Parts: sequence; structure tokens; C-alpha cells
Amino acid sequence: MRYYIADLHFFHTAINDHMDCRGFGSVEEMNEYMIQKWNAKVRMRDEVIIIGDLSWGNAEETNGLLKRLNGILCLIQGNHDRFLTNKHMDAGRFKWIKPYEELSDNRRKVVLCHYPIMFYNGQYRLDEAGNPKTYMLHGHVHDTRDQRLLEQFQELTRQAVITDVQGSVRHIPCNMINCFCMYSDYEPLTLDEWIDKRLPG
Repeated sequence: MRYYIADLHFFHTAINDHMDCRGFGSVEEMNEYMIQKWNAKVRMRDEVIIIGDLSWGNAEETNGLLKRLNGILCLIQGNHDRFLTNKHMDAGRFKWIKPYEELSDNRRKVVLCHYPIMFYNGQYRLDEAGNPKTYMLHGHVHDTRDQRLLEQFQELTRQAVITDVQGSVRHIPCNMINCFCMYSDYEPLTLDEWIDKRLPG
């Protein structure tokens, strides 16, 4: 099984207290809750793609965290993953670390970047039944004004009409999903789970 999640920000006190206002009594309580939610869902052979901003902790703290998380870990690098530049960081816990990736998930393309890409590769591609063949998964904007602006952009895009190369008139697909951890109560989700949770039915 493959799961996705973004912007966990382990060890980040300000994220809990001021920025996201997550409501935990302490950053330690936040960390433990997120680890519990992760390990209750993820088995050791499952793959988890972290779409940036895993940890605000130093190398030693982050190394300890990674030992406690189940699964095969992959990291799309975020702007706050500063632990990666520390010489004491053990990056061997990750299967790969990349700033951007495109992969296949159950015959669908997934475009992965920490930052939302409004015009992503494969955006217009649909299958024979008219279902999306490509999804853009991101993080970075949390649940902020920027996310509200992004939602407005997505709605405007979905309302726009085009004529495709076959001469058919249709709406523009826009399947961007913010995999922000608070949207899933800190639980990594499959692509289908994120689609059900975050895209209009």
C-alpha cells in the first residue's frame, strides 16, 4: 500500500501554538499523537511519501523520529526540511529524497511537489470514461489564506470550457490535492482516500 502526507512539522512548537493552532498541550504531545496515528495505519512494508516539511527538529531528533515511524519512507523535500543539510543526518532511512517526482499509482499519474503546481504535467489527460488520469499532490500552504486562494483558482479552472483536439467541448480538469496532515487527522492516506476527502464528488 502507498500513502501520502504533507507538512507534519514534527518538533515545531510555533506550528502547534500559533501558526496552525493545532491545539496540543505541548510539541511533545503533538509528536506522540502524530506517531501514534501514523503507526496505527502504516505497516512496515507500506510506502509513505512525505510531501515535504517532515521535521523542524535537528538531525539527532529527526533520526530518532525516523526510527519510530513504520513503513518505507520517501521524501519530497520541503522548505523546512533543514535537517537534510546536517552532516549527522542519517538519510539512509529514506528510499529516496527528491524535490519533484512523477509516478504511477494504480494506473494514474501522480505529480508530487511540496509546492502546488497550478498547471501540472498531464492535467488534461482523461481515461476512456472521462475520469482524471493525473493528480497533483502537494503541501506547503497548510490551511491558510493561500489554500483559500488555491481553492478559488481550482473552481475557476473547473468552470472554464475548452474544445479539445477531437472537437469535443469540455471543462478543464483540475485535480490538485493538498495533503496537509490536519486534513486527515495526521494519518497518511492513499490516493483514493485523498480523492474522496479533498476533491468534489
